[in-house]
Amino acid sequence: MALTGRIVVVLVAGVAAVLVIYTFVLITAVPGTVEGPVPPSFTVNGKTFVFNYTATTQSEREAGLMNRRVTASTTMLFAFPSFSKWAFWMKDTNTSLDIIWVNATGSTGRVVYLVQGTQPESTIDLIPNAPANYVIETRAGFAASNGITVGTAIQFS
Repeated sequence: MALTGRIVVVLVAGVAAVLVIYTFVLITAVPGTVEGPVPPSFTVNGKTFVFNYTATTQSEREAGLMNRRVTASTTMLFAFPSFSKWAFWMKDTNTSLDIIWVNATGSTGRVVYLVQGTQPESTIDLIPNAPANYVIETRAGFAASNGITVGTAIQFS
């Protein structure tokens, strides 16, 4: 009986530990509303661009550029309340996009992940390999024409 009791204690402790870790991950990566101001523009490689659209709530981020006309000058900022590996998809997006994940503190950040020329209407989740708190979407070709690669500095203003 003593051995069975120990096994039960170890199993309960293991399950409790997994639940604590899982809860911590959920709490730190829950996509809530961003409080406070978000940058209206960004500068990269000496060029400044104004955000046409900004998403600070979960519903705004889910809508993204779906069913919107995207031009060569369209830029959208997705702001998140915490750093995480935020996934994106192309549902109801009618043009190819460049998606730029940025890890920023204050007004300075660096590109940590980049997907260029996404396929319109793709249902594949695009998941970065590094955490970010901002994501910028632009028309495909924007990153290449502005010299944006992983590691590029971004200045928000």
